Amino acid sequence: MEDVSDLPFRTICKELGADIVYTEFVNAEGLVRQPPVEHRRRGSDKLLFRDAERPLGIQLYGASEFSMETAAHTAAQRRPDLIDINCGCWVSNVALRGAGAGLLRDPDQMRKVVERVIGAVGDLPVTVKTRLGWDPASIHIVEVARMLEEAGVRALALHCRTRSQGHKGVVDYSWIPRIKEVVSIPVIANGDITTAQDVARVFAATGCDGVMIGRAAVRHPWIFRDARSYLQTGRLAPPPTLAERANLCLKHLRLSVELRGDRGGVIGMRRHFAGYFRGMRGAAQLRGELTRLAEAESVRQRLQQLAESPQAEVPVIPDPPGAPEAATPFTGESALADH
Repeated sequence: MEDVSDLPFRTICKELGADIVYTEFVNAEGLVRQPPVEHRRRGSDKLLFRDAERPLGIQLYGASEFSMETAAHTAAQRRPDLIDINCGCWVSNVALRGAGAGLLRDPDQMRKVVERVIGAVGDLPVTVKTRLGWDPASIHIVEVARMLEEAGVRALALHCRTRSQGHKGVVDYSWIPRIKEVVSIPVIANGDITTAQDVARVFAATGCDGVMIGRAAVRHPWIFRDARSYLQTGRLAPPPTLAERANLCLKHLRLSVELRGDRGGVIGMRRHFAGYFRGMRGAAQLRGELTRLAEAESVRQRLQQLAESPQAEVPVIPDPPGAPEAATPFTGESALADH
């Protein structure tokens, strides 16, 4: 969730029902080398969070136990609710350098990293997120989970694919029950959980202690509200109307501008426009229009226009992943389209 799960987006997810949120992952080496706080560019501090987000975990990644120890000590001074070690990032410039999922190729080094981090943060809980293994031929996640618990990890989040799969291929949740047979710490399922029904299905099929949602929250931030409603009542929550989508996007814009200033705030919002308006006819056109606007006030005016449009109270049903845009009507040209 690099450049996605920043403070504004976490705030939105929290308000929509997420039980716990995490920072973007923070490079331990970079944190060790970073300049003093007063010299950092506004909004660039990934460790920044607000009490309203709690419980919150600061997520760190790195290959060196020494850098991770120092970084964890620095992060703990911000007083998060936990420190999370990323042992699951599959992208080459992380994993091939021995960090993220790269630690799955060296369980001894993973243990060193985990133990150093735990030793650096006192009583602060430390959790780990990882994958099944480096590739299908090297899945040792049951042994890894047992090792992590013995080292003192307080919970394990598992993306149920291997590193070689990335985000492709079938997610294999069958490993969750096997892990739970040998550890007593909470085990959290992750990977392709995109709807409220998915949440319920994974809980029922695996006996997991929680589910972790990432990319689906960018696509549809209401998934946390939807999942909570479905688990409690067995019924889906009504889809958000166009007005609800536009107004929540307005709030997200305000938070983004507060954090990064006018220009940075608008740039930070561009990756989120698709999720806010997915499912409505003309969504791609609207996304392009909003992305071309360079000033926060111009974006605000356009979103306000949507919130007050004749279609404002029409529910917008999010289309499933990979589906073409749905047919919820969208009309009206923007006076700001050429700005």
